[in-house]
Amino acid sequence: MVEYLSFVDLIVPPIYLIIIYFISNNIKWRNIESNSSYRYYMPGLMVKIVASISICLVYVFYYKGGDTTSYFHDCSSVSKAFLKNPFQMLRFSVTGLDGSVWSAFDYDTDWLIYSYDDHAMWVDRLVWPLCFISFRSFIGTTMLLSFICYQAIWRLYQTLVSEFPDMQRQMAFSIFFVPSVVFWGSGILKDSITFAAVALFISSIHQVIKMRKSYLRNIFFIVFSSFLLLKIKPYIFFALLPGTIIWIAGFSLTKVKNKLLKSSITPLLIIISTGSGYIMLGTISSSLGEYRLDNVLSKAVATQQDLKQDYYGGASFDIGDFDPTVRGILGKAPAAINAALFRPYIWEAYNPGMLASGLENFLLLVLSIYLLIKIRVFNLFRLMFIHHFLFFSISFSIFFAFSVGLTTSNFGSLVRYKIPAIPLYVASLFVIAETYESLKREDRKKLLLKEDRKIFIPS
Repeated sequence: MVEYLSFVDLIVPPIYLIIIYFISNNIKWRNIESNSSYRYYMPGLMVKIVASISICLVYVFYYKGGDTTSYFHDCSSVSKAFLKNPFQMLRFSVTGLDGSVWSAFDYDTDWLIYSYDDHAMWVDRLVWPLCFISFRSFIGTTMLLSFICYQAIWRLYQTLVSEFPDMQRQMAFSIFFVPSVVFWGSGILKDSITFAAVALFISSIHQVIKMRKSYLRNIFFIVFSSFLLLKIKPYIFFALLPGTIIWIAGFSLTKVKNKLLKSSITPLLIIISTGSGYIMLGTISSSLGEYRLDNVLSKAVATQQDLKQDYYGGASFDIGDFDPTVRGILGKAPAAINAALFRPYIWEAYNPGMLASGLENFLLLVLSIYLLIKIRVFNLFRLMFIHHFLFFSISFSIFFAFSVGLTTSNFGSLVRYKIPAIPLYVASLFVIAETYESLKREDRKKLLLKEDRKIFIPS
């Protein structure tokens, strides 16, 4: 029953935990004097490490197997095959699976579970070296992956702190401590890698366009993270692209001081940005296979129909059927966004994991409704345009939630798939609330100043 856990898991994880602790503690103390936000570096990392251990135990003892154990099985198989034929396994990492690589596997190594899925096999190709140096320890491999992914997530946190320096605590909660994100984003899963890739992409874009630092390194990170997203989950890259283009365009507009010229340029810049994004998608479309532009709507319908079938064990939900047309999917936008951000509801939970997710979603729903009532929709758009990064984070969260809610009809999958959107959505809610209160304070000061001037005007 516990074939994924062995005596090695009693030895390797404690050793790695000590090594990770000392490396991370050193990073913290080298930076905390110049950057007080580093006080959250160790708590965020330790929570992620605990989550990585927890997800291993949950999948082995509660679920009795699943995606993460299957990925570990593949990584373990490649690690065994590497000892017999290192050249072919290195080829596997670089070029993928072919006849020569496949022939290197046998009954001793076992064969790859995800050999049929190119997107899933990228997890195998990326993670098996960690499995090898962990002596095929399930928990050790998961801990190492979490530690590496955390570095990218920390960069995202630093980006948010740079944009909103007075909100270190709120941003730390949004990025590191949302329960569903930290748990489902800490295993050997696509979601752990893609969330880290999103974090690396956003932070590197910010470094290039605003901070103007380390151009070559950050451009490499942008290309690398984009590559990972396109290879593992292309729809995440699609969700990132519109907001990123508008974010870059909006930042460029801040350099224009003339208000008349700025208002004249804005529509043209949006059109150029949108057109550029469409051309970019068209250029890479031929290499996306089933995710190419002319197929993505049909795939959305097929995926949604499949995931709500009975063989998913009652974990499915239904936002209704739709046609594979732009008009068809836009009609489902409210239901899809609501499903991705706020479902499963508490009464839809059918196991302890779903109940925990339901409670988290309920709190998120209450906070969202409270803010909408408090600031009103008109003020929401006003606040969004104050901060270009806020506009980006909201647009990405909503567009991504729409994409996930549209194509997912299974709660078990939904909880994991929406991981990249939730931290930025929660951060956006904190920023909206704080910015609104700040504007109210400024308005009150202006009003008091105006009243004081009236009092001192001589009659």
